[in-house]
Amino acid sequence: MGRGKIEIRRIENTNNRQVTYSKRRNGIIKKAKEISVLCDAHVAVVIFGCSGKMHEYCSPKASLVDILDQYHAQCGKRLWDAKHEKLSNEIDRIKKANDNLQMQLRHLKGEDVTSLNFKDLMVLEDVLENGLKCIRDQKDVAVMTHRRNLKQKEEVIKDLYLYGQHAETMMPENGRGGDDAYHQRVDSHMPFAFCGELVRPKLQDRI
Repeated sequence: MGRGKIEIRRIENTNNRQVTYSKRRNGIIKKAKEISVLCDAHVAVVIFGCSGKMHEYCSPKASLVDILDQYHAQCGKRLWDAKHEKLSNEIDRIKKANDNLQMQLRHLKGEDVTSLNFKDLMVLEDVLENGLKCIRDQKDVAVMTHRRNLKQKEEVIKDLYLYGQHAETMMPENGRGGDDAYHQRVDSHMPFAFCGELVRPKLQDRI
């Protein structure tokens, strides 16, 4: 008993529609590959699903552009409008500019310079010398900044060391001299960063 024919109309169930789309899409692409290999034909298939996702296949012996150009020549219909041609020209321009930049980068690295004439080599030499000068100037600035920061750190450490020595010298010996004399002597030898009147709680504040 053969398979029954199904009615060709839109499948309402979303899941069934997606399953059918996947199966038939794969079948179409498979048939396109087979006819391309068996018959040496140029085949291009482009499929857009309802979600907008694209699937395509093109014969290995011809690109999609080649097939479209052949289509244009055979039927006389032009698929590309002026906007697409402008975009294509812009892409070609950007590719050419990128190739030129890549070539200049190789020249700056000292590669592929045998094709340059004397004038081009002089220009390249000036560019490299200017770039090297800028790099050296920036390096000198970085070294000076590092040395200045290091000197400032050494001065801070020296001040802290001197303050520690003064603090040890002003310590009351065997409890003599009292707290007031001790604080007066320490305050007089404190660096400016540590100056300030020590706050002592008043008696009435503690009651």
